[in-house]
Amino acid sequence: MVFSSIPFLVFFLPLCLICYTAVPARWKNAVLLVFSLVFYAWGEPVYILLMLFSCTLNWVLCRRMEKSRHRRALLAAAVTVNLAFLVFFKYANLLLGTFGALTGVPVPALSVALPVGISFYTFQAMSCVVDVYRGEIPAEKSLARFMTYISMFPQLIAGPIVRYADVADALGGNLRPDFSGGVLRFAQGLFKKVLLANSLGLLWDSVGALGASASVASAWFGLCAYTLQIYFDFSGYSDMAIGMGLMLGYRFPENFNFPYISRSVTEFWRRWHITLSSWFKSYVYIPLGGNRVSRGRNVVNLLIVWGLSGLWHGASWNFLLWGLYYGVLLALEKFVYGKKLERCPVFFRRLYTMLIVVIGFGIFVFDDFSQLGAFFRILFFLSGNPAADGSFLYLLRSFGILFAAGVLFSTPVCTAVGTRLNLSRAKPVYETVRAAVYTVLFVLSIACLVSDTFNPFLYFRF
Repeated sequence: MVFSSIPFLVFFLPLCLICYTAVPARWKNAVLLVFSLVFYAWGEPVYILLMLFSCTLNWVLCRRMEKSRHRRALLAAAVTVNLAFLVFFKYANLLLGTFGALTGVPVPALSVALPVGISFYTFQAMSCVVDVYRGEIPAEKSLARFMTYISMFPQLIAGPIVRYADVADALGGNLRPDFSGGVLRFAQGLFKKVLLANSLGLLWDSVGALGASASVASAWFGLCAYTLQIYFDFSGYSDMAIGMGLMLGYRFPENFNFPYISRSVTEFWRRWHITLSSWFKSYVYIPLGGNRVSRGRNVVNLLIVWGLSGLWHGASWNFLLWGLYYGVLLALEKFVYGKKLERCPVFFRRLYTMLIVVIGFGIFVFDDFSQLGAFFRILFFLSGNPAADGSFLYLLRSFGILFAAGVLFSTPVCTAVGTRLNLSRAKPVYETVRAAVYTVLFVLSIACLVSDTFNPFLYFRF
């Protein structure tokens, strides 16, 4: 089950909210846990046992760690087991296939499906264990509350990656629901996902259908569309998660902050998938020494962190390449040309950043290196394909307005206008118009879901 589906929107979410609101405060965690387990079991009836085992094991280790003299050994055990699950289910076939390719020894692939959300809930469990080890939080005494934290359905399959400290008060009963704010945030995310991400995905698929015959302009147009698609897809799901959290009384951390207006790659990663970057900084980069080491070691630390970040996104070597690509660029900005870049005009800095981001998503989207190479040869005039052709003009006529809307909504222009109106004398009119616009967008999103079967979620594979 995904958020942008009719069963979820019409049946699951309303029923959950009704039950959650109806019960006394002491039963709200139980209701949330039951609905979260049903949500996960809807698509993963077998792997729910894996998630429950992971929850129980990490809870036991946290409890033991708080009182034991062998805290470091328990931490090592927790990290090892969590990573073992992640490596087996997510990377086993990648490693076996690579071993077979390097040695010439045929190795059959394992018939193991990737458990949905395993990357997210594993990272949340490990963050809790490490925070208990560091003495930053107390170990949760209730297994049920710990399971609720790990399995909470709004952020289970796509984040944001929530640390225990972010929701400890709410789990303890200190809920601060904002139903109207949550509904508006959820509607905003649904609009991003259904009306923008899905439609831009059709443009990217149209370019893919052209194959090796695509013109240079078509290839760039399609790749820019994919860049917008993945932003609206993932940030839309984050908005829906944050919105549902507000309805339930939880404050989840922000995950995106208009990354496509960034003026450097460094700034981009402060704005894109914020909770993942924060996780790697807290639990990998700083323990490796962070900035408190020599320049050479600092570069190595950056490459390790971004290599791991790339692999987190998927079991394919192009993700490692994508991570290292950013690791190298971040090191260059930090030690080579970062200060010179800051002196350049803002327009140039934003153009430089977006060019790097778009090229990066070209590496990200192709897990077949032969397809990756062929596409990049088209992009950089190395394939002999025309600069533009009739297919490009057709795509421009068909998707040009949609693409322009995507560019507009990826910037804070609409948010800034709304903020100014909200602080002006026109606030009552603005609030009425905003509610009407969100209602129309919600109805249009539902209509699209009813009439169209094209509703992919890109981050399911991560």
